[in-house]
Amino acid sequence: VQLQASGGGLVQPGGSLRLSCAVSGSIRLIDRMGWYRQAPGKQRELVAVLTSGGSTNYADSVKGRFTISRDSAKNTFYLRMNSLKFEDTAVYYCNSHLYRMGSPDRLNYWGQGTVVTVSS
Repeated sequence: VQLQASGGGLVQPGGSLRLSCAVSGSIRLIDRMGWYRQAPGKQRELVAVLTSGGSTNYADSVKGRFTISRDSAKNTFYLRMNSLKFEDTAVYYCNSHLYRMGSPDRLNYWGQGTVVTVSS
């Protein structure tokens, strides 16, 4: 199983980006999808979570600006980021808790990170 994050880049304050996380491999169920970020000199923090039941949770700092969603047919989930601020600059990591085919274990996987830089 692999998680491939993409979509980062350089954007001006107030701009938008959409991050994607493609989950590949022999997957039975993706139970939880999340985006985390780590800014320079800071700890990794949760940005947004989406469960297989459709529940979402967002960090207070991104509520109303970021939206997490998924395309089940493509095993891909997204983070739409609007009204970006300087403080959103970070490496963004996707994360998934899932079940592999033929296994009862709930496993935790991380993507490689994609860099978002908000700068004028």
